[in-house]
Amino acid sequence: MNPQNGYDIEDLSVGMSAETAKTITDADIVLFAAVSTDVNAVHMDEDFAKTTMFGGRIAHGMLSASLISAVLGNRLPGPGTIYMNQSLRFRAPVRPGDTVHAKVTVKEVITEKSRIVVDTVCTVGDTVVIDGEATLMTTSRRKREAAGK
Repeated sequence: MNPQNGYDIEDLSVGMSAETAKTITDADIVLFAAVSTDVNAVHMDEDFAKTTMFGGRIAHGMLSASLISAVLGNRLPGPGTIYMNQSLRFRAPVRPGDTVHAKVTVKEVITEKSRIVVDTVCTVGDTVVIDGEATLMTTSRRKREAAGK
């Protein structure tokens, strides 16, 4: 692993995985609403949210999905990674106080293009709340050396 650039394409193989976890707080939801400007009452207003199919407030789906980005940018492949594509399926709600575990697993390595495809999943306990797939551009030791860097 390159400490400045994470894992180079030459270091990656199918089956490698990494994860992170975060407990979603009321403050996280309020801050995410401020940054995203998504102030949907199902996220912000408990009285309103009780009248919905969820029976109470839920976190923004993209707040939980952002933990996938944290794994990709910080752990696998890590710094220097460029997100190219992400599919997401929102399977179940995340509520304030839930701990979301985000995990990525390498499913394809395309060495000549410095790209990988990863499976992405977020869970709360045994429940899958989000799943999908991402395509990423990674750093390359070979290309850095060829450029003299």
